[in-house]
Amino acid sequence: MSAGVPLASWKTQMFESLLGFLPDWVQITVLALVVLAFLAAWALKLKRRVAVRRAPRAGASVHAQASGAGFLGPYAPQHQGGPAARPGTREPSGADFLGAYAPRREDGGRG
Repeated sequence: MSAGVPLASWKTQMFESLLGFLPDWVQITVLALVVLAFLAAWALKLKRRVAVRRAPRAGASVHAQASGAGFLGPYAPQHQGGPAARPGTREPSGADFLGAYAPRREDGGRG
């Protein structure tokens, strides 16, 4: 009493056509590895999402959203106090730490 309509999904038909000639233990192993890969990808995605949500609360930068300045390590500029520490001075910009490689300002000064 077949109507000619397949009852299995296209995914099942692809699986059977690719692995149908192999023994059952190989089919089960391949299916288990596919499921394991899917679960591992899902777990990593969830872990990244949790890390991104926690980063603003902890004050830490997340690798996915970090800027280049976060990876300078010992070459990062050392901040001794903020603008309130030295009244009358402006807050330093990134160009102040470039030394001779800093672009010239339009007013002729470098600092």
